[in-house]
Amino acid sequence: MHPEVRQSAPGNCPKCGMTLEPVLPLLDEEGDSELKYFVRRFWWTLPLTVVVTVLAMLGPRLFPHGLAGQSWIELALVTPVVLWAGWPFLVRCVASVRNLAPNMWTLIGVGVLAAFGYSVLATWMPGIFPPSFMEHGRIGVYFEAASVIVSLTLLGQILELKARSQTSAAIKSLLGLAPKMARRIRDDGAEDDIPLAHVHVGDLLRIRPGEKVPVDGAVVSGDSAIDESMLTGEPLPVTKHPGDKVVGATLNTSGSLVMRAERVGGETMLAQIVHMVAQAQRSRAPMQRLADVVAGYFVVAVVVIAFVTLAVWGLFGPQPSWVFGFVNAVAVLIIACPCALGLATPMSIMAATGRAATLGILFRDAAAIEGMRQVDTLIVDKTGTLTEGKPVFDTVVAAPGWQDSEVLRLAASLDQGSEHPLAHAIVAYARAQGLALAAASQFESASGIGVRGEVEGKYLSLGNSAMMDADGVPWEELGEASELLRGRGASVMLLAVDKQLAGILAVADPIKESSYEALRVLLGLGVRVIMATGDGPTTARWVAQQLGIGEVHGEVKPQDKLQLVEQLQREGCVVAMAGDGINDAPALAKADVGIAMGTGTDVAINSAHIALVKGDLRGIARARAISSDAVRNMRQNLTFAFVYNALGIPLAAGLLYPVNGMLLSPMVAALAMSLSSVSVITNALRLRHAGKPVDLKGAPNRDMIAP
Repeated sequence: MHPEVRQSAPGNCPKCGMTLEPVLPLLDEEGDSELKYFVRRFWWTLPLTVVVTVLAMLGPRLFPHGLAGQSWIELALVTPVVLWAGWPFLVRCVASVRNLAPNMWTLIGVGVLAAFGYSVLATWMPGIFPPSFMEHGRIGVYFEAASVIVSLTLLGQILELKARSQTSAAIKSLLGLAPKMARRIRDDGAEDDIPLAHVHVGDLLRIRPGEKVPVDGAVVSGDSAIDESMLTGEPLPVTKHPGDKVVGATLNTSGSLVMRAERVGGETMLAQIVHMVAQAQRSRAPMQRLADVVAGYFVVAVVVIAFVTLAVWGLFGPQPSWVFGFVNAVAVLIIACPCALGLATPMSIMAATGRAATLGILFRDAAAIEGMRQVDTLIVDKTGTLTEGKPVFDTVVAAPGWQDSEVLRLAASLDQGSEHPLAHAIVAYARAQGLALAAASQFESASGIGVRGEVEGKYLSLGNSAMMDADGVPWEELGEASELLRGRGASVMLLAVDKQLAGILAVADPIKESSYEALRVLLGLGVRVIMATGDGPTTARWVAQQLGIGEVHGEVKPQDKLQLVEQLQREGCVVAMAGDGINDAPALAKADVGIAMGTGTDVAINSAHIALVKGDLRGIARARAISSDAVRNMRQNLTFAFVYNALGIPLAAGLLYPVNGMLLSPMVAALAMSLSSVSVITNALRLRHAGKPVDLKGAPNRDMIAP
C-alpha cells in the first residue's frame, strides 16, 4: 500500500501495518513465510474457537442448570487464540499507536482487546458489575467474539495473501524463464557448465539445440533458429547468423551456436523487464491519493463513532444498555476496518501491470496506467517506430565529377562512427561491395540532421538538407533526384566534401506490417496521430500516406519534437509520444505519456513512461485498453469500499434496532470485514484478462474508448 516504505530486512509497514514484501517476488511459493505463519496459527486455534462459540451460543441448551466455571473454561480456551494466534495483530495495533499512524490493525486490535479484556474482568471480578449484566447465572462474557474475530481475521489474511500472490504471477513467470546454467568455452577450448551468476561479459558460451540462451550477446559462430516468442510474441523462430544479437531466455530450436556475452545479470533485457514491472507494481496511483486522505481520518472517526455508540446505548438504550453499547461499539470497530479501502488501488495496479507484461507492455509507474486512457493525441517517430528500423541500402547518385563508388566509400567511412540505423545500412553495403573504408576523425553527430567529420584529410558532412543549409552547401542540382527517391519512401542523405556537394545516398526502411493495423485501430478510436521525423518531408509524406496519417512534420530536430509536444499540451491535448532513438528522449520525457519501442536505445526507454518490448505499435492500443480496464477496476474497488463502510458502520452501531430490533454481532462484522477485502482483491484479479477487448484485425472495440 505504501511503496515509499523501504527497509533492508523483513518487517511490517509503519504506516499500514501490513507485512513488507520483497522488491521482487519469490519463485518458490513455499518461501512465503507469512502465509505459512498465519495458516499454522489459524488451524491450530480453530478448534478452540469452535468449542468456545458452541459453549457461548448453545451452553444454556446443553447445560440447562448451568455449567460450573463456564467462564473460566472459555477463558482457558480463548487465551491461546487471542494471545498466540492474534499476537501479530496486537503487535501491529500497538505499533500503529506508537507511530501515530492509525490503520486497520488499530481497529482490529482495539476490538479484540476490548472484548477479551472485558470478559477477563467479568470472569475475575464479577462482583463489580451491576445485576443487569447477569446472563444465565453469570456475568455475560464475549470470549467467543474475541476468538471468532481473531480466527476470521486470520482466515481473511490467508485468503488475501494467496490472492495477492497471484498478482505477482507475471514477474514469477518472467523470472522462471531464465536458465539456471550456461555452458562456457574456456581459453583452452574445453567446455564446462557453470551457474548463470558466474557468466561474465566477454565469455564465450555454447548454446546447444533445445537450450535457452543464457544472457544477452552476439553470435560468434554457427547458424540456428531462435524462438523469441517470450520477447516478441511471434511464434515463428528467427534465424541467427554470426554477428546477430541474441537475447537471454530465448530458446535455441535447431543448430548449435557460440555466442559472446555482452550483458549479464541485471543488465540483460529480461532483468530490465522484471525491474520495470516490479517498479510499476510498487508505484502509487494518483487515484490512491483520495483513498489515502480519507483513510488518514477514517480510523480516528471510527474510534469516535464507537465511543459515541457505547455512550448512546449505555445512556438511552434498553437494559442491559451498557452491554448493548459495548457489543455495538466492538462491531463498529471491526466492520469499519479500512483494509478494503487500502487495497482498492494497489491490487488493481499489480494485476494490470502483470497482465501488461505478459503482452509485452511495460508501464513505468501507476500514473502511466491512469494517464494512458486519456490520451487523445499521439506523436510518432518514423524510423524504428512506424518502420522496421532496419533499413537497407537503396542507391547512390553522384554529383558531376564524382564516382558512385567513391561517394559510397566516403559516406560509409564517415558513418562508421554513427549508431544510426541508416548509417549501419550504408556501412554494411559498402563492405559487402568490398570497398576499403578509411578511418574518420573529428566525428560529430548532430542529432536528427546528420554527422560530420574528417576522412583522409577532407571535411565531410552527411545528412539532410537542413545540415547542408547549416554548412552552406549548395545542393539544389540534385534536388530533383532527391525528391524522386523520397517520393518512393526512401530516406535520402546528401554528402558534402569540403562543403561541396558530392552526391546523394538513399536508404529504404520498409513499413512494419503491424503499423497498418495499429494505425487503423488508433485512428478509429478518434486518436489524432501526428508523424514527426528527422527525414525529409517527401519521404515522411509518403509513409504517412500509406498509413493514413494526415499530419506530418519532416526534418524536425529533437528540440522541434519537444516544442511540438509543448504546443499540443498548451492547446489542451493529452499527448503521447512514441519513439525509439536518443533524439526522441526529450519529447518522450515531456509528453503526458512517453512510449518507447523496446527495440530502441536505452536512453529512449529510460525517458519513457511505457516501453513496448515487442517494438510493435499495436501495443499502444492494448496499453490503452488495459489502462481503461484498470481505472474502471480501481473505481469499482473504491466505490465498493466506501459504500461498504457507509452502510456497515450505521448497521453495526444499531441504527436499525428501533425499526426491526436488528443488531450486528461482532462475529458477523469480522466475517464481513474479511470478505470485503477478499472481494476487492478478487475483483482486481479480473484484470489478468484485460486487454482482450482490442480487436487489432477488425473494427475498434468500443469498450476501448476511454470514458
